[in-house]
Amino acid sequence: MKKFFLGLLVLAIVSALGWMTYQRITSAANTPDQRRAAAVAIEAGAIHKDLIKDIGIFTGSLLPKSQFTVAPKVSGWLRELLVNVGDEVRRNQVIAVLDDAEFTQQLEQAKAELEVAKANAENCESDLELARREYDRAKALRDKQIASASELDESEAALNSCRTKLKVSLAQVSQKEAALKSAELKLSYTKVQAFWETDDQMRVIGERFVDEGALLQVNQPIVSVLENHLLIAVVFVVEKDYPKIKIGQRAIISTDAYPDKTFTGTIERIAPLLRESSRQARVEIEIPNPDLFLKPGMFVRAKIEFASHENATLVPFASLVRRNERYGVFLIDKENLKARFVPVTVGIINDAWAEILEPQISGLVATLGNHLLEDGADITLPDVNPAVTEPQKSDNKPTSTQSGQS
Repeated sequence: MKKFFLGLLVLAIVSALGWMTYQRITSAANTPDQRRAAAVAIEAGAIHKDLIKDIGIFTGSLLPKSQFTVAPKVSGWLRELLVNVGDEVRRNQVIAVLDDAEFTQQLEQAKAELEVAKANAENCESDLELARREYDRAKALRDKQIASASELDESEAALNSCRTKLKVSLAQVSQKEAALKSAELKLSYTKVQAFWETDDQMRVIGERFVDEGALLQVNQPIVSVLENHLLIAVVFVVEKDYPKIKIGQRAIISTDAYPDKTFTGTIERIAPLLRESSRQARVEIEIPNPDLFLKPGMFVRAKIEFASHENATLVPFASLVRRNERYGVFLIDKENLKARFVPVTVGIINDAWAEILEPQISGLVATLGNHLLEDGADITLPDVNPAVTEPQKSDNKPTSTQSGQS
């Protein structure tokens, strides 16, 4: 009896499970048809004509047009430092003085050695003149058969020896003159100058590396000098914007230091390669800085206008959808409350608007809920829809293409 009731219980449970499974399958089979039949609630925006611009915004840093360090060519104690950070300097201005006692002594020694060499050369010239006279006398006596041949040979040898000594002494004079010039040059190196060749425009001291009294070695930096009347904004452009960048394009520069000011620059150099690690290319923008508002090292934003189209057909950016790897929009039929998918060719796209190149369209497009639509789908529109009744004008907010230095 127990086995009988147990069998009935099992049969009842299996029957209940089968009925529940059937209900789920039936419900799942009916759901797509119901969804397809249901109208999709959407919002719509107006298609209109307006100006649109393709603008890229890039970030980077300012660098001076040129920058170099001033260092001594000789070692010695820094006796006097004549400039400090922020001071303007002109070309060839003396900015530091080293202790020159040792070099002054070397100069005096070189002068003395030159005088000795000159005196020795004068003595050799006198000996040469006496040897020449002796040779002439011996030759005349030999012609008269008074002097022997050996006497003539001895006088000729003495003459040649004096000539050689004179050449050596004159060479020593040249050597001592060169040593004197070297000593004078080394002494001049104790006055350290800021030197550049390109122009006579004033430059500025950027950094100071030593203090007075320091013992400097050859080529040890004292200060850095930079040119800040013309600055370079270095930005990095991503791969998709690289073909749009051209030398000579104008860039509008802004910085957090002066939020109410903008500065105009020109693209001067474009790197011929993209960094493999970041897929970005270096772009240099020259910025005139006559009022010296901008400073090297500042963070800047560069806005570059790539293209501008007037009277373009514009749709809200949110209305764009992709179907079968193509862009398109859903045109709204307000009378029949239908949505029709139209493939489109887009032009300039920014955060707010998209330009439609083909085909020519007008009216309304779905901007919200369009990802749920299919071609010919039924739709419902809200009773109050500002996007439908009052088409907004394009503000053409540029795409913010942010690229930092890497």
